[in-house]
Amino acid sequence: MNTDAPIILDQAGIDQSLDAMARAIASSRAGEPLALVGLLSKGDIIAYRLADRLRTLGLEVLCGDIDISLYRDDIYTLEARPSLRSSNLPFSTDGMRLVLVDDVLYTGRTVRAALNAIFDYGRPARVELACLIDRGGREVPIQPDYVGHTLSEPEQKIKVHLCESEGFDAVTIG
Repeated sequence: MNTDAPIILDQAGIDQSLDAMARAIASSRAGEPLALVGLLSKGDIIAYRLADRLRTLGLEVLCGDIDISLYRDDIYTLEARPSLRSSNLPFSTDGMRLVLVDDVLYTGRTVRAALNAIFDYGRPARVELACLIDRGGREVPIQPDYVGHTLSEPEQKIKVHLCESEGFDAVTIG
């Protein structure tokens, strides 16, 4: 790991958090058709990891990812335009229990954008939210259903590092 920033969660902590989240998702409303949808980028990696854990718990789960760039409420105020990536939802969301997955939940605006995007794909029966880190500081009334780790100081900048994108797993401050 190449970071001098204070570590909130190391690889073992991330694994424990994901295991706990998977158990909570599995025990809630069992029997409903379930799909995880990760928000690009990093939420998708977490969603696929959660899906693997849910499958080992015996659940059938679909998994995909979605790009919310065009749904952001600040898209025209950004200095650099966001790069568009392809969403991958190879299933119908109609009637599904959908769990949106993101790495860090802060203001709630990203989740608001994700909800707008999801409903362009269909009408899920239920939408829930899972996040690895909840750092507080909401600007809109959105709360997660499943959380890996909660921080009490929302002003801290949080970085999530994942093996698939950076070669190591850690959640750091700064």
